[in-house]
Amino acid sequence: MKKFAAGILCTALTASVLTVPVMADSQELVLYTWEGMFPQEVLDGFQDETGIEVIYSNFDTDETMLEKLSMAKGGDYDVIIADDYILENVIEEGLAEKLDKEKLPGFENINPLYQGQSYDPENEYTVPYGAGIPLIVYDPEMVDIDIKGYADLWDPSLEDSIALVANYRVINGITNLMLGKGMNEEDVDSLKETGEKLLELAPNVRLIQDDNTQNALLSGEASVGFLYTSQVTAALAENPDLKVVYPEEGLGFGIMNMFIPSQAPDKEAAYQFVDYILQPEIAAQCFDYIGYYCTNKAADDMVNPELVVPDSVESGEFVRNVSAEAEEQYSKNWAEFRAACD
Repeated sequence: MKKFAAGILCTALTASVLTVPVMADSQELVLYTWEGMFPQEVLDGFQDETGIEVIYSNFDTDETMLEKLSMAKGGDYDVIIADDYILENVIEEGLAEKLDKEKLPGFENINPLYQGQSYDPENEYTVPYGAGIPLIVYDPEMVDIDIKGYADLWDPSLEDSIALVANYRVINGITNLMLGKGMNEEDVDSLKETGEKLLELAPNVRLIQDDNTQNALLSGEASVGFLYTSQVTAALAENPDLKVVYPEEGLGFGIMNMFIPSQAPDKEAAYQFVDYILQPEIAAQCFDYIGYYCTNKAADDMVNPELVVPDSVESGEFVRNVSAEAEEQYSKNWAEFRAACD
């Protein structure tokens, strides 16, 4: 998953194509999400199995989705896939269907790691569909230490050798985790401490960039990378000898979710589609195609092993909106850190 929430995760998960919603009838299901989220054979398979044609409608950002859905008062679309942070708004505005789990026998396949999140603590409205988890990746031939967590990024032996993604909340967040705090710490005095610790990382940073960060690792310019999901996958595809680290301090992740709008034109078709996607074999096809971490526990043995989080990982936290005061301090930390890295 490429970037994170609160305007963070959405930028990486979005596509640039925007289309006009199409009203569904009894033989059509309107799916509203980013471009390229399903292999065509999965959509064709659903039609073959049910006789329902999928009308694929795209948005460019989560905010666009929310605006369109609000204008439609929860109608027009049958199934929507969007990012975690926007779902709190969707649910609060009454735009999501409270799920009838009896119509979703495949719901039991969902990995508990991705359930019970703050936007849907009782798992009443959403169905996880892929997770993005920035991870540490390094070349063991170029690194003298055994990296186990974020704290190791501060090791003096890594001077001028780390490539970081340019996501200010994520980098602040992993520094929080390293200090024993939450990703979304809001106490300003505590965040000043985070900023001081982040400055200590600057000598080890070779470069900071959001796009194709893995190339610095692959070319040897950097020996360690902190990369988005898609970049981790791309790096391992080119060099399978790279080592991936699930940091011992905990994960920060973003989760895409399916939901059924409260006034979906064909809710029965929507339930059929969501449960179809929850079938392990179908889910595995989807995760292999989109390259995000598998959120379907029953599909773990069928999907690319690189897209399965180890069983030892029991918790994670995603970036959420914070108070204006905390946001200001996070931004200040980042500006000072970037200046120190130049």
